[in-house]
Amino acid sequence: MRPPYKIMLQALIPVIIIASVITLFTNYHSQRLTKDEIAAFENSLLDAKKTVLRSYISLAQASIRNADLSPGAHGLTGPPDKPTRDEAIRILATLATEPDADFFVYDFGGNNYVHPRQPGQVGKNQLELKDSNGVPVVRNFLRRARNGGGFERHAWKNAESGKMTDRMSYVVALEDWQWVLGASVNLADVNQLIQATDVETAARFRQNSIVIGGLTVKAVIIIVVTGIFFGLHERREADTKLKELTQRIVETQEEERGRVARELHDGISQVLVSVKYSLELARLRAEQKSDDVGDAIDKGAEGLNSAIREVRRISRDLRPHMLDDLGLSPALESLAGEFSERTGIDVKISTTPFRRSLPTDAKTTLFRVAQEALTNIERHAGAANTKIELGLTRRGVELKITDDGKGFETSRYEGNQHSTGGLGLRNMKERLAYHNGEFNVVSTANGTTIYARLPRSLLRSDADGKPAEIYQHETEEAWRDSTKPA
Repeated sequence: MRPPYKIMLQALIPVIIIASVITLFTNYHSQRLTKDEIAAFENSLLDAKKTVLRSYISLAQASIRNADLSPGAHGLTGPPDKPTRDEAIRILATLATEPDADFFVYDFGGNNYVHPRQPGQVGKNQLELKDSNGVPVVRNFLRRARNGGGFERHAWKNAESGKMTDRMSYVVALEDWQWVLGASVNLADVNQLIQATDVETAARFRQNSIVIGGLTVKAVIIIVVTGIFFGLHERREADTKLKELTQRIVETQEEERGRVARELHDGISQVLVSVKYSLELARLRAEQKSDDVGDAIDKGAEGLNSAIREVRRISRDLRPHMLDDLGLSPALESLAGEFSERTGIDVKISTTPFRRSLPTDAKTTLFRVAQEALTNIERHAGAANTKIELGLTRRGVELKITDDGKGFETSRYEGNQHSTGGLGLRNMKERLAYHNGEFNVVSTANGTTIYARLPRSLLRSDADGKPAEIYQHETEEAWRDSTKPA
């Protein structure tokens, strides 16, 4: 997976997780708070209903007590005679209540005496009457009333609709009369309010989830669009760099071909022409039976030897066989010797035997950096002395090349994609970057120093698994001190 998409995925996962956690946490706490609020709201509604029921019972008791029950006038004390009981039943049956409230009277045996909403129940024994949940309603009335009175919540069939409804009753016992006096109210309005609150809460939960989900979707879209944008941007940059690299490779190849062509034309071609003339001269003198035929042949042989040396030099420049056969240190020493002989610039070299510890491509990279650095010194530095140092530091394998030339402004060349002088500073840096190496240039008016470093991880290990010893030096500290820039 490409880095921008990895970053996009790493950004998406926490956003989705956090949004999910926030949604769950918010809904969980909202549900708990809402349940508490609904419970408190329901309790307040039920308390209001209980207050109404108490007032109904108080009204019923006062109506019976204040009624003219002559000649007995028993009130609520003492066992009633039949006229008194009949008058009490009449009074209770005619008491006005809310549409969903009514009075009822049962004796202690479960016989119904008063039920204005359901007159068909009057005179029946309902001791075994049970609601839809199997709860013995009348038995509970009797038990509650004879234990001091109280409230009972139960299901009861509605007289008009015939459906079971949720009701609450308040019952008290009239011990002298052997009666259970009760009042009942419908809780449908309470249930409707609670249900409406539940619906509103669920809608609020959905709204919260929609808001959080919308924000999450927007964040995901932003991250995805940003990731795609950076991915496309990176791809365009990679394509541009690839085109530039391809162009540089083509230019380098053409430059190398041009250099080889010039070497062949200016060097080998002229030498071979000279050999051709020498051989023709020798043949002419041989035909003339001249005594100096041997001089012409010797001159031709010398030209052939020169051509052979030139071919070897060109071949060595293209790919030094010494680098593959003997290693990096001998190859650098040979390069320095030839450079000094050709240019007259004094080169001091301090190398260490690598004993085949570096991979071939890493050795080639360091050799090409040294080769290009010496070429730049020859063309641009105007130096009289150069020093090449190769060794191991705590940061890795380091190649240090120093000259006492006129220096240059490094910022003008590091960003130049088509710098002159062979591979150029930029390509040196890219060669080392391929191996995760480092490339630094320090240049002043008194000279230039190039640092090329490869990481220690490139060093191959011996059979015991320990890194191979790659140099003989007094101490690593002394080497590191000697390679610090001034």
